[in-house]
Amino acid sequence: MIRFVKDWTLPISMGFGTVVYLLFAFTPQLDEVGNRLSPFFAAILPLFMFLVLFVTFCKVDFRQLRPVKWHFWVGVFQFLFIAALMGLMLGFGMQGASLVLMEAILMCVISPCATAAAVVTQKLGGNLEQMTTYTFLSNFITAFLVPVCFPLIEKSADMTFLSAFAKILHEVVLVLLVPMLLAYIVKHYMHRLHRKIIAVRDLSYYLWACSLTIVTGTTVKNIVHADTTVALLVAIALLGLIMCVVQFAVGRFIGHYFDHTQEAGQALGQKNTAFAIWMAYTYLNPLSSVGPGCYILWQNIINSIEIWQKRKTEKA
Repeated sequence: MIRFVKDWTLPISMGFGTVVYLLFAFTPQLDEVGNRLSPFFAAILPLFMFLVLFVTFCKVDFRQLRPVKWHFWVGVFQFLFIAALMGLMLGFGMQGASLVLMEAILMCVISPCATAAAVVTQKLGGNLEQMTTYTFLSNFITAFLVPVCFPLIEKSADMTFLSAFAKILHEVVLVLLVPMLLAYIVKHYMHRLHRKIIAVRDLSYYLWACSLTIVTGTTVKNIVHADTTVALLVAIALLGLIMCVVQFAVGRFIGHYFDHTQEAGQALGQKNTAFAIWMAYTYLNPLSSVGPGCYILWQNIINSIEIWQKRKTEKA
């Protein structure tokens, strides 16, 4: 049982989050409890993500944080993919359901690399420093492309380049730089605490699994309450799956030329979907947020399969 839980931690976390939300949503007697717990979970999620990154960064060799060749080519593919999507939307003058579908796809591509990608990469035996470096680079790519693309799609998108760039940069500082700075201080000046933190095997992984439970519950909530047809929701979910598989595959294809297949696959395939949902809900058609909402389920199923294969190989 313990081995099963370790092998399939991520699907178990997602399943638990789904079941708990549905239990509270469709049991009237639990309405009051659910209303009280909702603000608590909303407040604790950023804390979990902070701790995940802090623990991960405690294992980083800060001297190795530098761009490498596969970073460039993964970034180029993301840029070209976004340009192609923008060309389709603007060239065909898409509106209505077709525009919502394309916006959902765009959000699955334009969103930055997930902060938790470093956790999975480390779990799979990849290079933690290269993954951490690309996470920063990916956020700057997104910070540049979002204020360029969104006003062209949604004329009502109230943003300027500088304001949008500053907003995303602020998120990068809070989500990435602060835990990295704290980890640097602990690693270099608080050696006893540092040894205790890194001595706990897979600590960041299980902290991330806890946060995934909360995120999955929120995602299911958004899907259940989406004001649209089931057919459109299914179409968005299937397109999210296709985008997920394509990006993981292309990332791995690029990475194998540089002997970093795993890292490049995670860099392009694993997205910061929570941030993507916020961007879609704020600046585009709110229904397009269902795209990254479904994407989080697909990417973590792929992550689970990769981790299972890794453990199977180690046993052999």
